[in-house]
Amino acid sequence: MKKLTVKELYTLEETIAKDIFEGVDYPWEVLPKIGEFIRKLGETLPEEEYEKRGENVWVAKSAKVFESAYINGPAIIGKNAEVRQCAFIRGNAIVGEGAVVGNSTELKNVILFNKVQVPHYNYVGDSILGYKAHMGAGSITSNVKSDKKLVVIKTEEGNIETGMKKFGAMLGDEVEVGCGTVLNPGSVVGSRTNIYPLSSVRGFVPADSIYKRQGEVVEKIGD
Repeated sequence: MKKLTVKELYTLEETIAKDIFEGVDYPWEVLPKIGEFIRKLGETLPEEEYEKRGENVWVAKSAKVFESAYINGPAIIGKNAEVRQCAFIRGNAIVGEGAVVGNSTELKNVILFNKVQVPHYNYVGDSILGYKAHMGAGSITSNVKSDKKLVVIKTEEGNIETGMKKFGAMLGDEVEVGCGTVLNPGSVVGSRTNIYPLSSVRGFVPADSIYKRQGEVVEKIGD
């Protein structure tokens, strides 16, 4: 299952949370650790670059946070990030440098790497989005199965038991998710893959692919 590992999916130099992945094979293993990691990391952030706003909320002085946005701790908003009108950050959230959290977007228990964009009406919960990943308008992560059973990741090589009830999506670097898409619990999308609009995604989608619909995934053709 090498293709689903942290090393294959993410450029760790593109997140302030690099250390949380130390000694971890699969990225979802860090989901239960995000809150405590933020509390410890926040206390070490330089005061000349970050200001503490309320309990366990650190916001870079270069970040732009609209007055109508709500941020509950623990949370870190990175340098030059933008948190737009009516964004709802519920806690346990790291927003990377240059990332965009859009109007009415909701985040919960997430790591957004640098330059991630979730700019329009997105819900991202119990998920990790890699460098420059982008979710189109109205696309969401579904993080709990309808039967409330533990999430299993389905791959061609076999299933992976996660032992987790809440698990949204792991998006690799530069993944593009089309508008109106639902990423079902346990979705893992390899780097540089494109997901067609209005898709319902589940299981593992390989890197450098185009996901057209369930059962129709094609390899990208180089220039």
